[in-house]
Amino acid sequence: MGLVELRFHGRGGQGMVTAAQVLAASAVLEGRYAQAFPEFGPERRGAPVKSYLRISDKPIYIREPIQRPDVVVVADPSLFKAENPLEGAKPTAVLVVNGLYKAPVKTYYIDATSLSMKILGRPIVNTAMIGAVVKATGVVSLASVGKALRKFFSGRLYELNLKLVEVAYQETREL
Repeated sequence: MGLVELRFHGRGGQGMVTAAQVLAASAVLEGRYAQAFPEFGPERRGAPVKSYLRISDKPIYIREPIQRPDVVVVADPSLFKAENPLEGAKPTAVLVVNGLYKAPVKTYYIDATSLSMKILGRPIVNTAMIGAVVKATGVVSLASVGKALRKFFSGRLYELNLKLVEVAYQETREL
């Protein structure tokens, strides 16, 4: 598989930092190497947030933010008005977006906000976006995500987030 670099764009409170960490833990469970870390601007709810994830079959020694992502994940489509989440993306990049957005790269979309409200009762879209990323890229398996989620959630919260990942996986579509 080689090195795969994912860049997550969201707003504070949407869980994009946790999404990258769950996918990293999933990759580690599959015997691969992973590195996940956030980049914050003004640290407040609603402010733009970036998170980075690298997954590889070999140790990862790169430590800087991802400038040329293979996958771009956008949790809030309004970010396209505030910044350019696709900046630096490889021509072969895959975009995974919450909502419909026409982009010059292969694009997968999901209504993560509606699904999150329906299943969690809150507009926290991270686990819905995880399901969409797994469907769009196959970078990790759903089974590994299910195991990794246990490190972040327990009890009823685990069950609801697992359901959200699975439903989002099923409902993610290519544009």
